[in-house]
Amino acid sequence: MGVTEWRVWEHLRARGVDGWKFRRQHPIGPYFVDFCCPAARLVVEVEGPVHDFDASWAYDQRRKAWLEAEGYLVRSIDVKEIDDDIADVIDGIRADLHDQELAGHLASRCDRPLRRASPDTSP
Repeated sequence: MGVTEWRVWEHLRARGVDGWKFRRQHPIGPYFVDFCCPAARLVVEVEGPVHDFDASWAYDQRRKAWLEAEGYLVRSIDVKEIDDDIADVIDGIRADLHDQELAGHLASRCDRPLRRASPDTSP
């Protein structure tokens, strides 16, 4: 993971954006994505200069089309955007999460079941 991706991961990890769980270098079908929030069906891709070449661009377009056909929202973020204003980038991801939540992806922001109260606790 490059320095720029690490800067994004520092904000997403440990449920850092409104409690949503993200995974990095997450496999989805035949592809690996930079960051994914499975509960919200949101993919975040960091796009650097290498993505400007025709072959890389075409691959990215095929991957994005496939992911969207599978019901994922794909947010592509240019490295320059991250370098210029990481807070704005995270706010954009937060807005996407909110949109996905409104679209019905509420189910689990939490991947683990809630803890039951201990037997000696009265209601």
